[in-house]
Amino acid sequence: MGYQLNFGWIPQYMPVLLHGIGITIYLIAVGAVAGCILGIVCAWTRALGPVWARPPVAAYVELIRNTPFMVQLFFIFFGLPSLGVQMNELQAATLAMIVNLGAYSCEIIRAGIQATPKGQFEAGASLAMSRIQTFRHVVLIPALQRIWPALSSQIVIVMLGSAVVSQVAAEDLTYAANFIQSRNFRAFETYIVATVVYLGLSILLRFALDALGWVLFPRRKAAR
Repeated sequence: MGYQLNFGWIPQYMPVLLHGIGITIYLIAVGAVAGCILGIVCAWTRALGPVWARPPVAAYVELIRNTPFMVQLFFIFFGLPSLGVQMNELQAATLAMIVNLGAYSCEIIRAGIQATPKGQFEAGASLAMSRIQTFRHVVLIPALQRIWPALSSQIVIVMLGSAVVSQVAAEDLTYAANFIQSRNFRAFETYIVATVVYLGLSILLRFALDALGWVLFPRRKAAR
């Protein structure tokens, strides 16, 4: 007799699933906002900032972009306490996501900045704006508008990569799935449910980011 699918356990473990989904949503919400802010600061530094600050930022970006996310997570959770920096599982997972997305978003945003016509910088200078004022009022919004689809895709990728935070016992969706299958012994069905939930979260996140893009950049619609 063939394998019989059984999803009757779902109501019993629904609180565990909802808790895991909530933690995953929290991680991507905080990680996306703080990571993009970090990326903007780093992109400005690499493109327009003081010369002395560019090498450290470049080193940070290259280090993060060329090492596995799990290693970064383990370094933060297991390594930093050796230096006296104590944090719990959720704090370590959140910091790892911020640091990771910050590096990737830095390069994406920097590409948008470098595509800005020089005339816009000259216009800011002619109005006696400082570099930071020119960046904020003249350069940043058009740059973000150009790279928004790529940045949105990177945020979704980081959300999916958050599944590894369960390795340090952060109670996200993957942690919930691992816990459930260890209790009901229905690994196939449990991970089917987790896969469907991750798929749904990815689709909803893409729609949310696209809607945010229409709000932040209303001229995108007129330009199409």
